[in-house]
Amino acid sequence: MIYIIFGKFVQNFKQLFRFQEDYSKSFLFEYDQKYTRKVSKTAKCSYFSGMIKVVILGAGNIAQHLYKAFQRTETLSVVQVYNRSKKSLPYFKNTATTTSLKNLAEADLYIIAVADDAITSIANKLPFTDRLVVHTSGSVSMHELHKKNRRGIFYPLQTFTKGITVDFSTIPVCLESGEKPDFKILKAVADAIGSTSYKISSEQRRALHVSAVFVNNFSNHLYRIAHEICETNNVPFEILNPLIQETAKKVTNLTPYMAQTGPAKRGDQKTIDSHLEKLDKDIHKEIYTLLTQSIAKTYGR
Repeated sequence: MIYIIFGKFVQNFKQLFRFQEDYSKSFLFEYDQKYTRKVSKTAKCSYFSGMIKVVILGAGNIAQHLYKAFQRTETLSVVQVYNRSKKSLPYFKNTATTTSLKNLAEADLYIIAVADDAITSIANKLPFTDRLVVHTSGSVSMHELHKKNRRGIFYPLQTFTKGITVDFSTIPVCLESGEKPDFKILKAVADAIGSTSYKISSEQRRALHVSAVFVNNFSNHLYRIAHEICETNNVPFEILNPLIQETAKKVTNLTPYMAQTGPAKRGDQKTIDSHLEKLDKDIHKEIYTLLTQSIAKTYGR
């Protein structure tokens, strides 16, 4: 009698176990189907398995700096680099390269890091659909990327120079995407290289890029003018280095409005006239006068 009862118990237990196993398989299959459709209809994203596969399109300054930063991480894998010519590809000697868009490898993320006027052309020629494609420009809209793919922005706001290593932990990255799951992927990439990321729209990014031109490109041009004036008068430019550094440091603690000094703010016309007399190039005089007028107007002079 005991053997009969025990036998029925074992039989019932096996049936229960098979039911649970079948239910688990069914649940996992259903979840996987939903998950795959939500994240990517083309390929299961390796991001959720701990590794994001990246293809970089371009071989210039930003492409090289991103490549170097990605190579130092444990969660990003650059599987291929594309460039239309072979000239700059030797830099990526430890990674597969191609000069044909038709031969692009499968990846979770495609980063277009080329000149602004080439972004749309490359995006239009990509031989696939429904993959995550982003660009690194500060002034080009996300919508300039072809809508056949999932679109986004990965814009590191910094000036890049070949041969000069940058620390991405000090570089902010502006992110934008059309879909929430894609934003998580872009944020994971920014996190992997140690950058602080910001969710910035295309319109906000354009304004930020204009601002960046003022604080970087224009200020550097003014440094060049100052360097030329110093050379003309046989004065070492490095004497100005502490002033340059202090000016940059000051605006991290004060607003630029509060940090402003100089003859234009004070309304010191005698000094202004003396400076204009000293300048021997008309273009330098024009720039000096325009900036002086702008500062004077800002402070009600």
